[in-house]
Amino acid sequence: MGNRCPNGTFPYTIKAGDTFYLIARRYGISLDELLRANPKVDPDRLYVGQIVCVPGENQGGNQPHQCPLLSQGSRGSYVTEVQTLLRDRGFDPGPIDGIFGTRTRSAVMSFQRSKNLTPDGIVGRMTWTALGKNCSGSTPTPPPGKCPQGTMSYTIRSGDTLYLLANRYNTTVEAIMRANQGIDPHNLQIGQMICIPR
Repeated sequence: MGNRCPNGTFPYTIKAGDTFYLIARRYGISLDELLRANPKVDPDRLYVGQIVCVPGENQGGNQPHQCPLLSQGSRGSYVTEVQTLLRDRGFDPGPIDGIFGTRTRSAVMSFQRSKNLTPDGIVGRMTWTALGKNCSGSTPTPPPGKCPQGTMSYTIRSGDTLYLLANRYNTTVEAIMRANQGIDPHNLQIGQMICIPR
């Protein structure tokens, strides 16, 4: 497919770890819209460097970003993005593989020191912002102690799923989702704060 996208769409370059689902989520569009804008693209055979057309306005790379909390052990396209941003700024995260390992953590800590941030090796909102991401449109997690009335804050631990939490706290997955607008139940991060209905 050529690099020219029709009016009302803008070109997007596929990065390691990208899927149509993640791209649709990142830009706040439906998967169907993205598929319709790319009739000749096989979503199961995306490759790094491929150009696809995304419906909407390109805000010059400053679109609101999900800014999820990432730490050692995290995996996926957001980790790939952090690794790329670190490398572009002269901090070596090791291979750009979407796996948050010890080298990526060391690079995050070096970057945080360079920006006078707490060098904890955890990529949160302040680190994302320092890396040039606009986190204003995201609601990844509520700040500690800021859960709505009738809910309590909970910190995600290894092995947690919304299903297990719903059983443990005698609620439903749907109720937890309602209390945490924008949460991705398939991408819970260790250390992430969520609100659980009492």
